[in-house]
Amino acid sequence: MLILAFESSCDETAVAVVKDGRTVLSDAILSQVDVHAIYGGVVPEIASRKHVEAIAALTDRALAEAGVTRDGIDAVAVTYGPGLIGALLVAVNFAKSAALALGKPLIPVHHLRGHIAANYLAFPELEPPFLALCISGGNSMIVDVAGYTDMTILGATRDDAAGECFDKIARVLGLPYPGGKPLEDLSQGGDPEKYALPRAKAAGNDLDMSFSGLKTAAVNLVHNARQKGEALDLPSLAASVTAAVSDELVPRAMEAAKRTGRKILVAAGGVAANRTIRGDLERACRENGITLYLPPLRLCGDNGAMIGSQAYYEYLAGVRADSSLNAFANLEI
Repeated sequence: MLILAFESSCDETAVAVVKDGRTVLSDAILSQVDVHAIYGGVVPEIASRKHVEAIAALTDRALAEAGVTRDGIDAVAVTYGPGLIGALLVAVNFAKSAALALGKPLIPVHHLRGHIAANYLAFPELEPPFLALCISGGNSMIVDVAGYTDMTILGATRDDAAGECFDKIARVLGLPYPGGKPLEDLSQGGDPEKYALPRAKAAGNDLDMSFSGLKTAAVNLVHNARQKGEALDLPSLAASVTAAVSDELVPRAMEAAKRTGRKILVAAGGVAANRTIRGDLERACRENGITLYLPPLRLCGDNGAMIGSQAYYEYLAGVRADSSLNAFANLEI
């Protein structure tokens, strides 16, 4: 089954052709990072406009790279949430038009379900049940994946996401946007214990996370040092921030595995590309007898292939949408 998949939830326009949920025939991506870098973050109105400008040509490119004609497509899939509402609407409306014109079924896909499904593309042997640690710029959560379309949130951030925390702290340090990779590079060789930064505990559910306090503490530390004319050990500060984020994520993932009895953990989302977090997850899983799947870096960020992969399993589960499909900025997994 060939699925033409669209993704435009933030600042990447992506179109892919995926076969049977596991084989990527094409994955065309147009990033807007350079456009938004001068603003220090994504400007929603600009992102939406750029998606409009790119999506038609990118669709032609994806079909050409896959060696597939429009008539050869069996279904159309699209991310319909969560994300920036204006950005989401571009792909949603384009996908609805494509499905109508081609006379093919339309499959709505949750963005985070897509990130989890990226692992199916990298690891053909992977099948549910397993736990997923979803960590990105907009979301941080631990998900029990009982089946391809049967998912339950065990814990989630109460405020900021891990990726947002990285981006905001990087911005204060004068690092380029997006801040995750520059902050990671800066942290190399730093002392992760030099600066005492908070690790939150959420009342009511100890699997929940919070990164707002960490972000505020790091920003205040930088501002106070500047006001006093004191020099900071920036590599050690970056390493301390990264260690604090990892300490919120990794132990909770291990505790969730212990409680559920799951012996497989997958990572998903842009923050899963962080070397420190990947290393900490590898050590923790090794110590706890858990099999870990880490997606390759190219599949950590937003892409259309992951949407096409999850769409296949949504299709098998009978999920369909019609021309009334809307986009949602917030959407439960």
